[in-house]
Amino acid sequence: MLSERRLEVLRAIVQDYVGTEEPVGSKALTERHRLGVSPATVRNDMAALEDEGYIAQPHTSAGRIPTDKGYRLFVDKLAGVKPMTAPERRAIQNFLDGAVDLDDVVGRTVRLLAQLTRQVAVVQYPSLTRSTVRHVELLSLAPARVMLVLITDTGRVEQRMINCPAPFGETSLADLRARLNSRIAGRPFADVPQLVQDLPDAFEAEDRGTVSTVLSTLLETLVEETEERLMIGGTANLTRFGHDFPLTIRPVLEALEEQVVLLKLLGEAGDSSMTVRIGHENAYEGLNSTSVVSVGYGSGGEAVAKLGVVGPTRMDYPGTMGAVRAVARYVGQILAES
Repeated sequence: MLSERRLEVLRAIVQDYVGTEEPVGSKALTERHRLGVSPATVRNDMAALEDEGYIAQPHTSAGRIPTDKGYRLFVDKLAGVKPMTAPERRAIQNFLDGAVDLDDVVGRTVRLLAQLTRQVAVVQYPSLTRSTVRHVELLSLAPARVMLVLITDTGRVEQRMINCPAPFGETSLADLRARLNSRIAGRPFADVPQLVQDLPDAFEAEDRGTVSTVLSTLLETLVEETEERLMIGGTANLTRFGHDFPLTIRPVLEALEEQVVLLKLLGEAGDSSMTVRIGHENAYEGLNSTSVVSVGYGSGGEAVAKLGVVGPTRMDYPGTMGAVRAVARYVGQILAES
């Protein structure tokens, strides 16, 4: 275990390196921070931190920079989550409150996160596998043509056109709509197939074919739309950090184009806790020079999706974690109220 003083020296090195982008020397540390010890003692502490792999000496400069291990200890032990100021919170709320639908919510969230953190923002759409049915609407377009509209508790809306095998009257359509909603409104998607399997039996023989067709389309919609979707923004922010990527930024950009990679980085959507993956903790080699800060968001107690940011390991972790958490909380509130 590191002594309290050496932890303070590590904290000062991380803060200075993140702020100045320059390797940190013992003289600069004693001048900028009240460590209460001589420069010689600070040099000894830095040598010990280097021996234990928390800091490293790039090239031949006298200064040191944090390693992945150093950042990890900083995040786990030394960094509090920086709270957003009242004006920042109001700005977040005002920006997100103007959203008109789920696509707009996700789009605004990506732009907002990228602006707040000056990193690459990634937002996962709410997963239908963790959603519930809010309402099913059936609209008659022609005697044998119906539009099915499925609305989820997260504000997602799916529409399907259905060609019925026979004309279907308004009265029968209203009956089917009422029966469907009484059975599946407020229920998880996974429960729907079992809840509607005997529904055709409640209708006259001449209408059962159409009821079965509507139900088949509904169930196909549930299956088709379970594919996870992401929105990404702020990729241009990476160009500000060119020197933070040892060889080239290209592997990072290539990784960000792989949706499967990003979904794995964000982690399980049902987990609402804050996750920080630093450098080589990211399994994908192209992202070994980056850190990923992510958290779950949702309209209830359980997260329905994740959002987060990707940036260089030389990151303002307290500020980034605070921004990610605050935005996730507001997005969850919007989904709950939508």
